[in-house]
Amino acid sequence: MRCPYCGNPRTKVIDSRGVDEGAAIRRRRRCESCGQRFTTFERREKVQVTIIKRDGRAVPYDRMKIASGMFKACNKLDVPAEVIEKALDEIEEAIMRRGEKELPVSVVGELVMDKLRQIDEVAYVRFASVYKRFGNVSEFGKELDVLKPDEEDASGPGSGPGDGLAGKGSPGAPG
Repeated sequence: MRCPYCGNPRTKVIDSRGVDEGAAIRRRRRCESCGQRFTTFERREKVQVTIIKRDGRAVPYDRMKIASGMFKACNKLDVPAEVIEKALDEIEEAIMRRGEKELPVSVVGELVMDKLRQIDEVAYVRFASVYKRFGNVSEFGKELDVLKPDEEDASGPGSGPGDGLAGKGSPGAPG
């Protein structure tokens, strides 16, 4: 690391510690030539993957595009921005673990839908309805049927009608 004061390439690390919950490393350095101290940060390289769209076009991965879709799906629901940001980080980690230079958009879409399903079922259905391009109500109903077994298991015996998909932020949902 070059000294920002004198340009000398020889610097010594005085202190290192993790920051941003381990997402980065803060290093305090001292120049061996001029003695000045400065701080550097090391962060993981951003995701550099090409996404292959449905029509065959190749576009660079864009976190903001995914974030926009997730925030729209969670609009007017009680989902904190931090939860969405954490999900975005986890999606990027999953993409990086794959180690591929190119990914079909379907892989990214499935990762997003999995995270949204964990966060809020209404957000999941909103995103899925746009992503999967439902052509009619029966296709939409099939996607809702995918959620029903989890709801029945979670609600247990004795749960009455109306306990189905009324999640956070849904009309008629508690709290």
